[in-house]
Amino acid sequence: MNWDQLAGKWKEMTGTIKAKWGDLTDDELAEMDGNREALEGKLQAKYGKTKDEARKEVDDFLNENS
Repeated sequence: MNWDQLAGKWKEMTGTIKAKWGDLTDDELAEMDGNREALEGKLQAKYGKTKDEARKEVDDFLNENS
């Protein structure tokens, strides 16, 4: 799955995203509304990830959910 596909199914995928990153709230996911940079930024803030680590986690998530 690429990011455009995930963004198009954002509401459907929020459960899967929450299962992966349980500290993200429903409100935060709604605010992101399919914005990859917003997701990566939240991962950095909530989990103490670097920008590269957050990007890699999102890439891995996309590959796992293809």
